[in-house]
Formats: sequence, C-alpha cells, structure tokens
Amino acid sequence: MSPQSDRRAVVLLSGGLDSATAAAITQREGFELYALTLRYGQRHAAELACARQVAEAVGAVRHIIAPIDLRAFGGSALTDDIDVPKGRDLASIGDDVPITYVPARNTIFLSFALGWAEVVGARDIVIGANALDYSGYPDCRPDFLHAFETVANLGTRAGREGKAPFRIRAPLLTLTKAEIIQRGLTLGLDYSLTLSCYDPDDDGRACGQCDACLLRLKGFRETGVTDPARYQTVSRR
Repeated sequence: MSPQSDRRAVVLLSGGLDSATAAAITQREGFELYALTLRYGQRHAAELACARQVAEAVGAVRHIIAPIDLRAFGGSALTDDIDVPKGRDLASIGDDVPITYVPARNTIFLSFALGWAEVVGARDIVIGANALDYSGYPDCRPDFLHAFETVANLGTRAGREGKAPFRIRAPLLTLTKAEIIQRGLTLGLDYSLTLSCYDPDDDGRACGQCDACLLRLKGFRETGVTDPARYQTVSRR
C-alpha cells in the first residue's frame, strides 16, 4: 500500500449533521475523502442534495450516490408506509429500537463502503455513528462496529493478502450531540448545509418533531447556538 493510499478514507455521508461532522474531522486529519451516499429509498430523499453540498464543502476527492432499494423490504418508517413517530419524550429516545430503524442498514452501508475502499486503496472507513444522543439503533453500537471491522479484514482480498488492515472509524461515537456540534463549529462546518429530519416536507424543511430533529435541536440548545437548518414550524432555541 502506498503512503498516498494510506491517507485515503471512504466516508459514509448521509447529508445529516453527524456524518457531515465526521467527514470534516477526517478531512482535518489529512485524509483524502471519498464520500459515499446511499439512495436507499428513504422518504427523506432531500438529504441527498445536502450530501452533495457537504461533500463539496469538505473537499471530497469524489462523491458517489449509489442507488439501492431497501423499500423492496420495507419494515421501517423510513422505507415503508409507516408514520414517523413525532413529539416523543426526549428522555425516552434511545431506550428501545424505534420504528425508524432500517433493518441492517449500517451493515449494508458499511459493506458498500468496504467494496469501494478496496477499489480505491483506502484502509479507513468512516461512519458518523453515535451511541450517546442517538435513536437507539443497534448498528450504531461499538461492539457492532468492532465486529464489522473483523469481517472487513476476514472477507476481503486485501485482508487475505496481509496488507494493512481496514479500520472502521467512528469519531463521534462517544460524543454528545452538543459536543458533536461544537466540534463541527470549531472546524468551520456550515450546518445550514445539513438535514437531520426523518420526515421533511417537499421543500426540504425539517419537521422539528421526529427523533432526529429533537436530538439535533437539543444539541444546539445545549451548545447555545441557533440551529441554521430550515424548519417547518419550530422554536430553534
């Protein structure tokens, strides 16, 4: 592996706050960014436009939006005709696995990222997973990410040939939402480019009431900074 490829990273970029921050952190660490966005049939497709803007803002060498169809399976409020929960008690978010969980989504996403990483010679795969202020998804936990790293090194030609190991990097894993936002602001990240909503309207404005919006707004309140995202009707402070 060349010294140049050692500084390449495939970054999963959804267009949301967390993945944008993870990308900005990775860019600041000196990596060349290969940004990967999955168009998987999610109802919040407005985030794809945000992902394009974020990829440009963080200087991605290349940005791919790859189509897959998880609506064929359904089973989630994000990929099926199921209402997105709104107005939940913040204290209860993360206690269980909500209906917005998309079955095996991060396993699928990381597999796509791994495939591209092999092609471009990257050994670092970056995901904006968080296990503190999060919705309770099982595929955001540290043990899952460690297990996938093992899979990556067992199931690839690069791993079999004994080349430098793949690393699954989750720089936000143990940060609160407020700490994530503060880190991004320090890096000069423009959060108006991002969308964290599970159920935006046709104009791409966030609903302000789904779990993702509530956690984002909580983080901005704790940071003492006004959220620059566009909302339908919500108090941002």
